[in-house]
Amino acid sequence: MPQRRVVTGRSQEPRQRFAEELRLLRAERGVSLRELADELGWDASNFGKMESGRTLGSPEVVEALDQFYGTPALLLALWELAVGDPSQFKEQYRRYMRLEAEAVSLWQYSVSLPPGLLQTPGFVREALTAGGLKGEELEQQVAARAGRQGVLEGDDPPPFRVILSEAVLRNSLRDQQSWREQLEHLATVAERPNVALHVLPFGTGLHGLVNTDTMFLRLAEGRTVVYVENDVRGELVEESGRVEHLHRTYDAVRDLALPPAESRTVILRMLEELPCEPST
Repeated sequence: MPQRRVVTGRSQEPRQRFAEELRLLRAERGVSLRELADELGWDASNFGKMESGRTLGSPEVVEALDQFYGTPALLLALWELAVGDPSQFKEQYRRYMRLEAEAVSLWQYSVSLPPGLLQTPGFVREALTAGGLKGEELEQQVAARAGRQGVLEGDDPPPFRVILSEAVLRNSLRDQQSWREQLEHLATVAERPNVALHVLPFGTGLHGLVNTDTMFLRLAEGRTVVYVENDVRGELVEESGRVEHLHRTYDAVRDLALPPAESRTVILRMLEELPCEPST
């Protein structure tokens, strides 16, 4: 592991310390920005901007750099200090993101928005802008969401079963083209062999997850953890009794939902109902 450096002078400022650490670690490894980009799969200019302090990058990029340099969690900790808002990166959610990347199968119920793993960039941007994000912070979070979606890609992606409340398909974006792209993406993803997408139509009555976004992660060692979230808080649930109760509740909701083929037909029908794109 690279020798730790004394924090003095300019490196006492979190953003500068983060950029300085990136430059020094790359120099110690003896690689160019291009070689770093080839190794990790991100654009070299992005790494250059991070090392100059012009951008902080996304947590996924920073975690990849920690792994490449052999500095477990060091760069991520510096990144969080540089971002300056620890409330966005609570330990439970950071741990959930790590577990999500390791999961061998995933199940989700979404109350009002498409799950993060299925959101298009246009949807992410409008949703985060509505939440008050802008500028560099907005770009970081858009990039972070895109990075997470790699979980469902690759040669052997994990199975993903998702139940969408019909409200998800009715909460359209202001930008009609972005909304069309989001619905098209859901319809396309629904055809992937590793994805089972269900729509829970209006009128099915109340159920145990009515106000709670829920994601189940089955891990390689066989246990399952659950992340539950509402408008106020999120919680990582690991206690086996609570996990089992939530799983039974999820299964009951799935029994109320439409099967995948009918669900995709519902999405395609909604696409047909959208206004035609203006001619150019």
